[in-house]
Formats: sequence, structure tokens, C-alpha cells
Amino acid sequence: MSLIKEEAIRKETVLRIASEMLTAARTAPKARGVDRLFLAVITNEEIQKLSASMIEAKNNGAPEFFERDAANLLQADAVLLMGTSYETQGLQLCGYCGFTNCEEKAKHPDVPCVFNTGDLGIAIGAAVSVGADRRIDNRVMYSAGYIAVKTGLTPPEVKLAYAIPLSVSAKNPFFDRK
Repeated sequence: MSLIKEEAIRKETVLRIASEMLTAARTAPKARGVDRLFLAVITNEEIQKLSASMIEAKNNGAPEFFERDAANLLQADAVLLMGTSYETQGLQLCGYCGFTNCEEKAKHPDVPCVFNTGDLGIAIGAAVSVGADRRIDNRVMYSAGYIAVKTGLTPPEVKLAYAIPLSVSAKNPFFDRK
């Protein structure tokens, strides 16, 4: 019988749990049953590129915490990207976005649809619940999701995204930080 040390299966474990987290996000309830979510996992070089883009953004005027979060990404074995478009749900009676209805909102494509952003929030909650249940270190990051959208890591229709770095370590590197 071979001895398999925990370190040898850490990344495999993180990727397995990442897939469970994305499954929970995909199956979370959606407004009108319309799914506008983008879900993906990045690893290795893509994490390094995203981290470097965050440092570059900080050097070009983004808040200081972008640099801290960029360093945190480098401690992750995988990063979930979860986003949505701003496309309307086609409702006649709503107005939650500030416009009379979806037809009026459609004339303003840079305004988010509250149902899509709500669906994204529910999906993120479902995903991080799975992460917590599996005892995987994680944290929802606006900064990394923002840069993922701005650098084209997400499809062009995705206008809003969050990133969730994942790790297995003695102390959660995404909360136990300076």
C-alpha cells in the first residue's frame, strides 16, 4: 500500500469541490427560469495573469486593496468566476431598475437588470455554502471579478462578475491577512 500525503491530493480536492460549487450555482433558482449566468474555474497561469492585471489596475488608479487581493489570488489553487449579463427579463411590469419596464430598460444596456444581479447573488450564496460545507477556504471578491470582466476573461456579454478564490490550508489566506 502506498502512502499518499495530503499535499499530493490538495489541488485535485480543490478542483472537485470547485465543480460542486459551480453545480450548486447552476442549479440555484433563477428569475422566470431564465439562466444568464457565466460560471468558470481558472487555475495556474490564468490565476497569475488575473493577479498581474489587478496589480496593473492598482498602479493605474484602482484602490489599494486590489494589490492585496491580487496577492491573495496567488495563494489559491483555483478561482471561480461567476458573472451575468445586463439583458432584461422582458417584463411588462417591474421598474426595479429605475425604468418603467424592460422595454424601456433595454434602451440603456449599461444598466443592470436587478433580476440577473439577484440571480447571481443567489448563485454565489449557493456556491460558497457548498465550499463552507466542504471546509474549503474561500472568499467572494469583487475586485478580481471586476478585473476579469475588464480584461476580457469573461465573455463580452458578461458585464458584472465576482471571483471566489479557493484554497486548502491551515489558516484561510483570504481572511487571515494583513
